[in-house]
Amino acid sequence: MIVVGYTTNRFGQAALDHGIAEARLRDSHLKVINSTSGESYSDPDFAQQAEVRDVQARLEASGVPFEFTQPVGVDAAAELLTAMDRPEAELLVIGLKHRSPVGKLLLGSTSQRLLLECPKPVLAVKPYEG
Repeated sequence: MIVVGYTTNRFGQAALDHGIAEARLRDSHLKVINSTSGESYSDPDFAQQAEVRDVQARLEASGVPFEFTQPVGVDAAAELLTAMDRPEAELLVIGLKHRSPVGKLLLGSTSQRLLLECPKPVLAVKPYEG
């Protein structure tokens, strides 16, 4: 199983693209997780119904078996790490944003936590800027 941490931006799209490619390469299935802590009224990284339909249509068109989940009230890193604890989990794919050292210090970094704590391989990708 390839686990993808999905967000509704170009970083999430890059993670999804690479997750699909890895699932094809490994003849595996995808578990796409788009979570929110639910602490704010609106979370821009949490997919709304129209985008969920678009992502699911894209996954169906890819031909890769998949599961798309949207847990609410959870820590994103903890949710992804829990998925990676499953025996069938092979690889975690995340989008990586560039942040300044001060930004990392003040806000913390979900990506940094995942890279450090995940017991299995992590593929951190960026969108193509070409």
